[in-house]
Amino acid sequence: MTEQPLLGQSWRTDLFDVPAYLDAVGVRATAPTPDLLEELHGAHVRTFPFGNVDVLLGTHPGVAPDAVQDQLVRRGRGGYCFEHSQIFAAALEHLGFSVRRSLGRVHELSNTRTHMTVIVQIDGERWLCDPGFGFSVTGPVPLRDGGVRAEGDREFMVRQLTDQGATVWALTRGGNVEHFVDEQPVHPADVRAGHFVTSREENSPFVNHLMVMRHMPHAHVTLTERARTVRAPGRATEHTELSVTEVVDTVLELGIVLDRVEIDALSSVVTRLRKST
Repeated sequence: MTEQPLLGQSWRTDLFDVPAYLDAVGVRATAPTPDLLEELHGAHVRTFPFGNVDVLLGTHPGVAPDAVQDQLVRRGRGGYCFEHSQIFAAALEHLGFSVRRSLGRVHELSNTRTHMTVIVQIDGERWLCDPGFGFSVTGPVPLRDGGVRAEGDREFMVRQLTDQGATVWALTRGGNVEHFVDEQPVHPADVRAGHFVTSREENSPFVNHLMVMRHMPHAHVTLTERARTVRAPGRATEHTELSVTEVVDTVLELGIVLDRVEIDALSSVVTRLRKST
């Protein structure tokens, strides 16, 4: 794989196999309506795991479109926002939606722009789509001040703020800020830079912790190098400490495909992370 396609101005959506992606998520191409957007967003987050396993193994292939297609659809490796949002945006454009790629800052406005989301406009209304945040929404949120999406006993809200005079949108969950989304232009090089910081910077949480998450049929599951957390609407959150073997087994259960060599390598990485945290 090569990152060459993200060196220029084009997002190279021609390198995505959108029909194969739609087959993987089980969505049929129809007219670009809010209902289709809702269906695709939900299908995406329930099909593809969020994870940083390849970052920890030192085998991440980069975020060029052909690498993303291979990573998510063909190999079942999961990924984070730069993979999820790129292929999601490409599929939306293929289906006839008006799409804008956006970057933002996780939790604090002082953090780097290392989160990627997708803004979709339908009949004059804008929607914030966030398929690559791990424990995030399962569908679009109205992109307007006070826009709300309720999911069981969780409420997501968009608030309009300013950052040194520029408009930013805060996505909150239960009143707590998940991330800030801005509307500055985003170019392919910005995604490459964000991926570099996320996957290489020594203080990045993606370098120092295992993070695998997925919306499963019964609940949302979060896995770290030490524990599994299960959140189901209407039920108390379940937090279970795990052994190294149980952690790796749960990675597989959440849909990350690994061979025997990779399983052994991940076990070693998890052991190291547990000793350092």
